[in-house]
Amino acid sequence: MKKKILVIEDDRDIADLVKLVLETEDFVVEAVLDPEKAYEKAKEYKPDAVLLDLSMPRMDGWQIFKLLRNDKEFVGVPIAILTAKSEEFDAMVGLHVMNADAYITKPFGKQELIDKTHELFSRSKE
Repeated sequence: MKKKILVIEDDRDIADLVKLVLETEDFVVEAVLDPEKAYEKAKEYKPDAVLLDLSMPRMDGWQIFKLLRNDKEFVGVPIAILTAKSEEFDAMVGLHVMNADAYITKPFGKQELIDKTHELFSRSKE
């Protein structure tokens, strides 16, 4: 069965690019552009993984991250952070303090996105 990925990204161009790239890898991808609707969409869509932008208007990506992490429906669902924050400190906070499963900095290459997405699923089996 194909894995379902939810992309939470307010930039339509980036969301469309992520969707296009990951669909070529046989993932089923749904994107939500409005961060205020992201949690509701996640509960409805029941993704196998989430790719989440941090810097969005009206609602910070970390708020959505915490909602997902604290919901028992999403236990074991890997969450990758998509962000323009490329400082090593930001990545350390994302991966080690917040316990994100991956940290993907923008701009990212097609192969990096594919590899990190596949890694989300190989890690979740460990």
